[in-house]
Amino acid sequence: MKKLVLATAVGILFGALVATQIIKPLLANESDGKQSVYEQLDLFGDIFVRIQSQYVEEVDEEALIEAAINGMLTSLDPHSAYLPPDDAEQMRVQTRGEFGGLGIEVTQEEGFVKVVSPIDDTPAAEAGMVAGDFITHVDGESVLGLTLDEAVKRMRGPVGSEIVITVVREDEPEPFDVSIIRATIKLTAVRSRLEGDTVVLRVTTFNDQTMPNLETGLKERIEEAGGIDAINGIVLDLRNNPGGLLTGAVRVSDAFLEKGEIVSTRGRNVGQGERFNATAGDLAEGKPMVVLINGGSASASEIVAGALQDHRRAIVVGTNSFGKGSVQTVIPLQAQGAMRLTTARYYTPSGRSIQSLGVSPDIIVEQPRTRPNDDEEEASNVRTRSEDSLRGRLDNDSLSEDERRQIEEDRAKAEASAELRNEDYQLAYALDILKGLSAISYAD
Repeated sequence: MKKLVLATAVGILFGALVATQIIKPLLANESDGKQSVYEQLDLFGDIFVRIQSQYVEEVDEEALIEAAINGMLTSLDPHSAYLPPDDAEQMRVQTRGEFGGLGIEVTQEEGFVKVVSPIDDTPAAEAGMVAGDFITHVDGESVLGLTLDEAVKRMRGPVGSEIVITVVREDEPEPFDVSIIRATIKLTAVRSRLEGDTVVLRVTTFNDQTMPNLETGLKERIEEAGGIDAINGIVLDLRNNPGGLLTGAVRVSDAFLEKGEIVSTRGRNVGQGERFNATAGDLAEGKPMVVLINGGSASASEIVAGALQDHRRAIVVGTNSFGKGSVQTVIPLQAQGAMRLTTARYYTPSGRSIQSLGVSPDIIVEQPRTRPNDDEEEASNVRTRSEDSLRGRLDNDSLSEDERRQIEEDRAKAEASAELRNEDYQLAYALDILKGLSAISYAD
């Protein structure tokens, strides 16, 4: 069966299975050789038999072996794990873009479940979950001390059922409860729209549909604008994108690069390394680009941001990304199960690893938190008086009707931009950058 290579953060509520260490890894040094390994395996067998015969309660032998296997894998790193048949199938479904769950990607930190990112237009996102939230309780029961797998299983349930999770959030003085209705999650990998003269491509995940969706969306928005010459640039929004398929990240990067390396991977052995290079052709035809990232941008999205940044193809704006610089290979096993094993680290074109560091934006722009009194403050900001508001003012006789119309259109765009700044400050900042670059280009 074909191996599936992933570049994604771990612990998605619909299937990625990760547990904490429950057995110590086998120790075998050169002096002991294979004999030591066999002795350790004999020890494992001895312990298994004793549990079977002497444990206070009857044990599920298959579950016990699965736990041992998973413990061996999760002792390696947080992203390696054993996937029983059901979870392996969920992983395969995930790459096709439809699954059941809450719509959040999670990992484990300090014993609690940490949200890597909520997925757009899912129950979790609509309930207000944000990257960096810590989940401490599920339906009133603490998750402290549970493995990530156990915590994730508690959050699963029938579509349409309610779950109440307790959240600890930075800058919030007290934990608070969030009620979420479980649903079938249908991922739209790419959403596109026009903001003034700019095409905004919102990429939520990297699966089999990402590249076809991106090509179609970009083509439609360019046609809507009146052609490639009518747009001033492209914003590639990778915020809260937890990753996905490595091949998807390579294809999206290649879509905007004419040549050069996109990413390289290096495994344990020299022969395991791979290099992925761009092919000729830029869907944006050289138009300026801004890539938006934040702490919820992980793995495959970091590959794209790093490649476009290193090639100076795009300006990266936002906050530091998650920092997952490893690649997992899903290896099919007997009985329809699978093993997700970390097989390589990846490196951006300049040779840097983002493991534990993340991609640093060229321009750091925080997304302001909405305050309860923001609407009141906005309402109090009345428009200042101008010459135009005075009775008996002189008319401007130097403008033609077309010039007046153009001024009014430019003013409307500026007001729309100001409104967007209140809704999404980081995106508005990206649009302003492209607007400025376009003005310089026209001046030249």
